[in-house]
Amino acid sequence: MINGLEKTRIRLGMLPLADAAPLIVARSCGFFARHGLEVELSAERAWAALRDKVAAGVLDGGQMLAPMPIAATLGLDGVAVPMVTAMVMSLNGNSITVSRQLHARMSQHLSGASDAGACATALAAVIAEQRGKGERRPVFAHVFPFSAHHYELRMWLASADIDPDNDVQLCVVPPSQMVAELESGRIDGYCVGEPWNEVALQRGVGVAVATKHEIWNNSPEKVLGVTRDWAHQNPNTHRAMVAAMIEAARWLDEPEHRNEAAALMVSENVLDAPAASIQASLRMRTGGIVFHRGAATYPWRSHAVWFILQMLRWKQCWMAPNFSDIASDVYRCETYREAAALIGEPCPRADYKSEGARLSGSSTPSTDGGSIMLGSDAMLDGSIFDAADPLGWLKLQRHGLPAVGYASLQFANVRQS
Repeated sequence: MINGLEKTRIRLGMLPLADAAPLIVARSCGFFARHGLEVELSAERAWAALRDKVAAGVLDGGQMLAPMPIAATLGLDGVAVPMVTAMVMSLNGNSITVSRQLHARMSQHLSGASDAGACATALAAVIAEQRGKGERRPVFAHVFPFSAHHYELRMWLASADIDPDNDVQLCVVPPSQMVAELESGRIDGYCVGEPWNEVALQRGVGVAVATKHEIWNNSPEKVLGVTRDWAHQNPNTHRAMVAAMIEAARWLDEPEHRNEAAALMVSENVLDAPAASIQASLRMRTGGIVFHRGAATYPWRSHAVWFILQMLRWKQCWMAPNFSDIASDVYRCETYREAAALIGEPCPRADYKSEGARLSGSSTPSTDGGSIMLGSDAMLDGSIFDAADPLGWLKLQRHGLPAVGYASLQFANVRQS
């Protein structure tokens, strides 16, 4: 336990999703208490509400979508309160689900294979048919403009040469409302985290056609976020909080603990979803939610660069910032290493890695003098990017705004710490 905690009572926000499990476990299984923290969890219904409460100081921090602290720091989100993360809470966990009606039309163009790429190609054929008949564009929902869901949905569409800005209509829907919107016919598909894909499947109203793991293997999903000012004012509390969460993530990736975690979430009424869907969402399987193994909790700065690239590609910002400065300001590898040292957790020595190049596991040097086995990080579109040449990757993309014309300028409202 760290001595000299600036705060011992903290309030953290979360959304009712399966990958909020590290927060539930850290509180209920005593990991927060072990580090001298008394934590209250506040269940929010929308990402914007959680972000606003953290920005205003109503919450000390909480579960965030991995791109959210970056967008806030760049001033792109309408709030413009710089935020940081020193820990990834989960990898994988999202899926793209379509209505049974749309899936029936897509099935006419599936010749046996039904993987993510084949389903995207089938959707492209359906869209061409609809355009020829003068029918409306399919409507797809995601959870927040600055979210992995948004970018994964666009990547999946673009992999089949579907233009996300012209061939479909995209909209934002809170996670817990996705199934109802799909069932009503107001949307034709969505990208959301569990358990809402499992709920749609078990209710018989939707079919999953692509998983996050298929789109980008073992990619970051949620992070533990706080404002930059809060991190500066409470460094010991921040490290203690991260250390407790790493321990909770480690506990969660023991197979025998997944059912126990699901039972905790049911008993505490964290999710308004059937127990069977929560249990299925947390089941350990290939492509399922990863909380700890493979350095899952480590905040790779190459992930931050990839998210900035998506913001550029999809016209959410209009000039290129200094990628490495923003990545190091927002994704705090140093804080993670300090927290990990408190609990004897080995972690990568590097801050960056190539993304998309690992078709299978590979090792990376660790802080204890050994190595850590990383999982695959292959992408559906086959792309590979090096954080040292981010605009080089952007120039190769077919859809979205080309890199030509971007000035290599740093955002004026970004103050480096």
